[in-house]
Amino acid sequence: MKLSFTKMHGLGNDFIVIDAIDQQIDHLTSSDWRFLANRHLGIGADQILLVEKPSNPDADFKYRILNADGFEVEQCGNGSRCFVRFVRDRGLTDKTQIIVEVGARLITLTELPNLQVTVNMGAPILESESIPFLPGTLEKKMSGHAQLYFLPLASNPAVWVHPVSMGNPHAVQIVSDVKQAPVHLLGPLIENHPAFPKRVNAGFMEIVHAHHIRLRVFERGSGETLSCGTGACAAVVSGMLQNLIQSPVQVTTRGGELTIAWDKVGGGQQAPVMMTGPASFVFEGHIEI
Repeated sequence: MKLSFTKMHGLGNDFIVIDAIDQQIDHLTSSDWRFLANRHLGIGADQILLVEKPSNPDADFKYRILNADGFEVEQCGNGSRCFVRFVRDRGLTDKTQIIVEVGARLITLTELPNLQVTVNMGAPILESESIPFLPGTLEKKMSGHAQLYFLPLASNPAVWVHPVSMGNPHAVQIVSDVKQAPVHLLGPLIENHPAFPKRVNAGFMEIVHAHHIRLRVFERGSGETLSCGTGACAAVVSGMLQNLIQSPVQVTTRGGELTIAWDKVGGGQQAPVMMTGPASFVFEGHIEI
């Protein structure tokens, strides 16, 4: 089978984007997705985005996200920006504001005149059961309005994390120097901690000042990526709830800059998180599976 694809990236977080409206992909398996994402044997990507017809009548499109390990996940912020550029540049829509069905959510995406994309990521999810997070008897403490948990890690000191979901689960911790943070040591331990039954993305946040943070994220199923849009949103929510930063926030990732805004004062904790950043094409092609 010959499959058409487009390679894109959002601040170095790279994607294989597949038009599943005009191509039949139902027979492809998790093994096939792993092959496509493999950087040595396939195309190579952090995630695969599948563009589909919506099942919700209020949506213009639906898209699904597969991690490099071949398994589907709920949300991807950088991928949503690439999705907008893809459907507009491919002529699948002429709208600049698009409503998209992603998992159980509808999100609104807007392409700006400068070709950056603003994504309404919806309100953060903080309830443990909905993240999902199973705190059990873990030690906890309040930091501002955020509930932190002392997470024990195998053969390593425990760390304080703030569980937040942006449609997918994140465990955010504050570090003094993100460049020196043991991301590759602690990331897999946090990702697979039994308190997170669906695994979790591990965020390492350094606060520069009230409107600027630096961030690295170890993503479940993909490892550390150059940028993580939902991770940036979760980190800003965590920092704001701890009264450490203020909206809007410049988030510096290894791949570049995102701007995150959250009106938790005027809109309360149910206010949507707004993410703005670029999306870039790399190349198009065909691959035999």
